[in-house]
Amino acid sequence: MERSPKILIVEDDEIIERELSTILKSNHYEVYLTEEYTDIPQFILESEIDLVLLDINLKGTETNGFLICSEIRLQSEVPIIFITSREAIDDEIQGMMLGGDDYIKKPYHISLLLLKIKALLKRSSPNEHQSELRYKGIGLSLAKSAITYQDNTIELTKNELQVLHYLFLHKETIVSRSELIDYLWTNQLYIDDNSLSLTVTRLRKKLQEAGVDGLIQTKYRQGYMI
Repeated sequence: MERSPKILIVEDDEIIERELSTILKSNHYEVYLTEEYTDIPQFILESEIDLVLLDINLKGTETNGFLICSEIRLQSEVPIIFITSREAIDDEIQGMMLGGDDYIKKPYHISLLLLKIKALLKRSSPNEHQSELRYKGIGLSLAKSAITYQDNTIELTKNELQVLHYLFLHKETIVSRSELIDYLWTNQLYIDDNSLSLTVTRLRKKLQEAGVDGLIQTKYRQGYMI
């Protein structure tokens, strides 16, 4: 069963926060709230947040939505919707330039907000036609045949790229060895069981070089999973 999308609300008004949370939960989203505005990018990666609703003015703190957006963009491409009472066009421009995906002014129309959330989640969902996939801060570029993590970039062979691509598409799901081999053959990469083992071994080594440990797990007599 496919999990519900995870949405993080960063909002200092408890009434608005509670209202948003209730609406999102009733529309089958998994909602996360935060009272701390530090380490939000790390929380997003660890909790696998799918979208962030971000207020600009955050009372009682030295930070604001613009700064948080900038911090998030250093580590993640998670969709961000600014929700704010600020009406200046310069604020909207700044939010977009910092990496925000959309900007909604309070008071907002609930139906419009839900449509924007749905559209952004659909646009950001990994599929076989995307050239860039991300998972837990790890980037997989099909166009460049490479993985990126923090400041590290490691090139992949064609076999390594296709194996990791398939695992990314089926993340958190066990993929059997035969399924992987069939997928590679479909893409005209004719490898056998031994070649697959060698490819996975090389992939793990390259991931370690990039600073990633334990991404590809072996499930005994079942296959692999990330």
